[in-house]
Amino acid sequence: MISICSARAIQAAPSIQLFFPRNRGRISYDVLRIATNHSVRCSGSDECGDETLPEPRTNYAGMRLEEIVETKSGKVRLDSWISCRIDGISRARVQSSIRAGLVSVNGRVIDKASHNVKAGDKINCTISELQPLRAEPEDIYLDIVYEDEHVLVVNKPAHMVVHPAPGNATGTLVNAILNHCSLPMVTTTNEELLSDTDISDDELNSIEILSSRVSEAPIRPGIVHRIDKGTSGLLVVAKDEHAHAHLSAQFKQHSIERVYISLTCGVPPSTAGRIEVPIGRDPNNRIRMSAVSRTNNNSNAKYAASRYKVIENLAQGGFSLVEWRLETGRTHQIRAHAKYMGIPLLGDEVYGGTKSMAMSLLRTRTSSSCHSQLMQLVSSLERPCLHALTLGFIHPHTGKNIRFSCPPPTDFAEILGQLRQISTKKVTKS
Repeated sequence: MISICSARAIQAAPSIQLFFPRNRGRISYDVLRIATNHSVRCSGSDECGDETLPEPRTNYAGMRLEEIVETKSGKVRLDSWISCRIDGISRARVQSSIRAGLVSVNGRVIDKASHNVKAGDKINCTISELQPLRAEPEDIYLDIVYEDEHVLVVNKPAHMVVHPAPGNATGTLVNAILNHCSLPMVTTTNEELLSDTDISDDELNSIEILSSRVSEAPIRPGIVHRIDKGTSGLLVVAKDEHAHAHLSAQFKQHSIERVYISLTCGVPPSTAGRIEVPIGRDPNNRIRMSAVSRTNNNSNAKYAASRYKVIENLAQGGFSLVEWRLETGRTHQIRAHAKYMGIPLLGDEVYGGTKSMAMSLLRTRTSSSCHSQLMQLVSSLERPCLHALTLGFIHPHTGKNIRFSCPPPTDFAEILGQLRQISTKKVTKS
């Protein structure tokens, strides 16, 4: 059994010193964006032609695409075809452009993203301007593990998105923090925040916190890193500019201690090890990342390294409790690496740890009398069994090393308990 202690040193700050304007009315704010390179490209699929590719771009707004469809795969969705032609753009951004009437097929405006295009169709597309996202304070419960006037450590529940994005404008951690810190509504123009999974921790660290057009002072807590919507556990938020810069530097240097635990379908090939496999966007599924070998020609794959250790073998080897320590912070890093190793996380429908896979493993290892109960338990899983267990960093103002741990929530604990009832074998510590 993994030993988990809950360190909850909570300090109530009667007067939170944040940088924000004296006039707390509705002020318009901009997010300073990451400078990323984007280009029209061909992914190698049949949806793309062989034309020479334009130079990389740094902004999609107003970008025009005029091409004739050359496809051998029959009918293709309009939004899919356009997304294929513009490297890095989100499907949601393309769909927004289509709904805005900025896309025509053979001279006729098409406002349905599901419209099928075929060989010979002439496509004219202009990418729409980014629509502002409003983040309003919301009275949402926060499980605060630690707080002082400079930093806030929270235990994020599963299913909560970290920050507002198209499709997730409310109910986010940022909405809750704005309320907790008594900050006003903010309006942002986030670049390509498709979901809670588009930007990795390493990339997020270079995004500046929100600034007022009236004042250059930051006016809200800074999100220094993120964990996926379906992942529960610890996350640190900076409450002033110095803390944001200091914590961001620690993440960039990979000196932050981050320990996760997961339930995996299957057992890793060794009791402990290190996986160093680049991770990039899956060209066939935009919501999924893919761990690829260096021999694979995936130009968008970035260096990623994870260390793992098996804590317990469960259910006669069908599952395992695994500890992960991240050396980098790529999007979906643990999930993609686990899939690459052939041990997808239990409950991770996107990366192969499906409910049907879990039941197939359980049926061969349990008596038929248990199947109904196990089926009910597995069916109730609505997220990957992944929890951010431990978070440690140097306090940006005191310079002291601080470390926090928080046990996994009920859904994780319940299925772990059921798997232990079938059988458990502790792995000897190395």
